[in-house]
Amino acid sequence: MSSLVIDLLLLGVAYVIMIYFVATMSKNSLRRKNDSGDDGDGGIETNTPPKIDLPPGVIWPTDGPRKDKRPEPVEF
Repeated sequence: MSSLVIDLLLLGVAYVIMIYFVATMSKNSLRRKNDSGDDGDGGIETNTPPKIDLPPGVIWPTDGPRKDKRPEPVEF
């Protein structure tokens, strides 16, 4: 047998052993379902966007003047 065939056989055996270990190690994590809603990134969850310092005279559209959408009543 040439050295290429021996190398390919050893590579195949190593591949099968590696796939076996990966499958057995991932089976435990799939079995252990953790429904706590923790995505594992840690830290404090903040849902508010950061305040951005705008130049003078520039305002956010939500902070602008509000229009009264109700029309004024008409007297007859």
